[in-house]
Amino acid sequence: MKFNTKTIHGGQENVDPAYGSVMPPIYQTTTYSQSTPGGHKGFEYSRSGNPTRANLEKSLASLENGNFGLAFGSGLAAIDAVLKLFKPGDEIISTNDLYGGSYRLFTRIFEGLGIKFHFVGMQDAEGIEEYINENTKLIWVETPTNPMMNIIDIAEVSKIAKKHDLLLAVDNTFATPYLQQPLGLGADIIMHSATKYLGGHSDVVMGGLVVNDKELADKLYFIQNASGAICGPQDSFLVLRGIKTLHIRMQRHCENGAAVAKFLRSNPKVDKVYWPGFEDHPNHDIARKQMSGFGGMISFTTKANTLESATKIVEKLKIFTLAESLGGVESLAGHPASMTHASIPKVDREKTGVVDSLIRLSVGIEDEEDLIADLSQAIG
Repeated sequence: MKFNTKTIHGGQENVDPAYGSVMPPIYQTTTYSQSTPGGHKGFEYSRSGNPTRANLEKSLASLENGNFGLAFGSGLAAIDAVLKLFKPGDEIISTNDLYGGSYRLFTRIFEGLGIKFHFVGMQDAEGIEEYINENTKLIWVETPTNPMMNIIDIAEVSKIAKKHDLLLAVDNTFATPYLQQPLGLGADIIMHSATKYLGGHSDVVMGGLVVNDKELADKLYFIQNASGAICGPQDSFLVLRGIKTLHIRMQRHCENGAAVAKFLRSNPKVDKVYWPGFEDHPNHDIARKQMSGFGGMISFTTKANTLESATKIVEKLKIFTLAESLGGVESLAGHPASMTHASIPKVDREKTGVVDSLIRLSVGIEDEEDLIADLSQAIG
């Protein structure tokens, strides 16, 4: 089954044997009747498992060519479950340019529980090895990174992870399985903020994990059930519905993203444009190798290079909405330094390029001429 067909049918065989509903029903129930103690039809309590959520988890696994999928109440809840695989004294190597919420979870919660993190630039994968020691257990990768759009070679990082018997987790939120499939490149765990492109309509908060290894899946299923950070059946239904149009939405996100990136680069008031589709973007060749397109996420700075200039631009936008999040059908603009990455200390975020003048765009599926006109009037 090819990808476009998987978005609609993947993992969804016989989803409603009772009545033949085309869409998986919303099983809005807490518990399930049993014919005898322990005698049930596969579900006993909805924290442990729910038919609507199970259909979503099968769909997630299918999209990523994985064996096991797990759905959580948010992307951070999914990351939290991964980190609970480890114990005090363990060490994790993470890319240094990553979502501010991930950084906050790593440093404000799990560092306090005795896990040590190394934040490393991974554009050159060889630099990772100097941080590996006998306590290292996991390499955490975002690619493209948020918000600098850095590209990390998943296959090369996987070689390093396997050489040292480490797990490799990849946050695939920006690329989605439509553009990039990390399990096939050697990753062990894929994380999605399904809030973003998978849901696609800015109406749900959810996270997901996909793995191939049964032993690893069983550990994560245990954590999911024991910790209870699961998603409800209504949210599961919404993401299942969103996934059915993922392929056609991503086509338009990519088309509009390319048009907006090229416009920004041609604008005399714009300084730097960060988009992996440019041939001179760092690791562009790797992006071409491991991705089937370059997506709709773009960051840029203006030549004024001040907080005030960035603020004026985002406040003047009319079609782009000034808001956190990304990946919806509507175009969004954000100011990472004061919004999504405000939890990262200024000195640390500026080392990775997240300066006060940086603006991040999530390019939606509107008409590209309207989007370009909006940016043009806002930049002035």
